[in-house]
Amino acid sequence: MYKIFETELRVRPDDIDMYKHVHNSKYFDYVLAARYDQMDVNYGMSMEAFMERGLGWLVQTVHINYKRALKMGDTFLVRTGIEDISSKSCRVKFTILNKANGKVSCDGWFDFVLIDLDTNRGVQIPADVIEHYTRFKA
Repeated sequence: MYKIFETELRVRPDDIDMYKHVHNSKYFDYVLAARYDQMDVNYGMSMEAFMERGLGWLVQTVHINYKRALKMGDTFLVRTGIEDISSKSCRVKFTILNKANGKVSCDGWFDFVLIDLDTNRGVQIPADVIEHYTRFKA
């Protein structure tokens, strides 16, 4: 397992659905927003750095276990960490916790593949990228 990084976010009015809690699709957005921030701040390899190389990370598969709803104004923590990285994909595990009570709102994982931005086709993850991420093994 790799190091776990944490980003604090807050539920916004446009995140709320007709049942007065966060819509299920917003949790997906929360993880992606946290990863975007963590790639730059924690890993030192921003999404823009990949884009400058003509590369981008594409979500291949997502698995989310919903446990407790977040509500309007809740502050929450998005914890993510690489579980595994290979020459073809990267699995990132995540947990979203309600900051007020420390309870898990949801958890799961994302599988990402690296694509060439010109062709939109999957490519091998460059060795220097894999090496860079291995510095964050726990």
